[in-house]
Amino acid sequence: MKGNIEDRACQLAQYIIENRTTVRAAAKKFGISKSTVHKDITERLPQFNRPLYLQVKEVLDVNKAQRHIRGGIATRKKYRGETA
Repeated sequence: MKGNIEDRACQLAQYIIENRTTVRAAAKKFGISKSTVHKDITERLPQFNRPLYLQVKEVLDVNKAQRHIRGGIATRKKYRGETA
C-alpha cells in the first residue's frame, strides 16, 4: 500500500475506527508494519486531520487498556495447548 502518506493514514484510521481493531490487525490487513501504522496514526495524522485522530485515539486507548487482559488469555491458551 504505497502512495500518499496522508491518504494511507486516513484509510488506516477509518479502518481502525469502523472495525474497533488493533494496530496489529490493521497492519496485517494493509500489508504494512505495525510501526508504520503506529507512526501514521500517532504522528502524521494529527498534523492534517485532528478530528479523525481524536476518534482513532479513543479506540487505541481502549486497546491499550485491554492489552494485558488479551495477553493473559493468549498465554493461558498457549499453555493449555489450545489454538487461536
